[in-house]
Amino acid sequence: MKHSLVCIMAALLASTAAAQAPAPRPEDVSTLDGIIGAFYDVISGPAGTPRQWRRDSSLYIPRVRFVAMDVEGTRPVAAVMDHAEFVARYNKAFVDRGFFEREIHRVTKRFGNIAHVFSTYEYKATENGPVQGRGVNSIQLFWDGTRWWIAGAIWDDERPDNPIPADLRH
Repeated sequence: MKHSLVCIMAALLASTAAAQAPAPRPEDVSTLDGIIGAFYDVISGPAGTPRQWRRDSSLYIPRVRFVAMDVEGTRPVAAVMDHAEFVARYNKAFVDRGFFEREIHRVTKRFGNIAHVFSTYEYKATENGPVQGRGVNSIQLFWDGTRWWIAGAIWDDERPDNPIPADLRH
């Protein structure tokens, strides 16, 4: 009886979560180009403009993990977060200051239904403003037979002691 109740509760929770998940735009998830383009599009925009967080969440598997690399002193530090934590951490800065991130180079490795994308980016506060920084996103994806999913992403910004290597530059 206890096992059956646990299974029923798990099924109800899963169906509720699935019902709340936004449907992705087909053009966002049908190709690698589409999902990587959406990955950048949803977070970019001028100051004062809300970001597309529901659309963004449709790109990822449940419980996706993001890892933002930084350096404290001379030690690498990883900030690990789920989608909600990512939104909480970055939304205010993106909306208050404006943020435009775009891909400037890509290296893709695919095997069967999995892909790894090294996506070199640059970011600006305004669409036509000066580049404020560059870095590399490492994005892990899989194809489920009908669409692409982002399983995880980790990124690191370029710094004087961390230049983007030649094979990841355009």
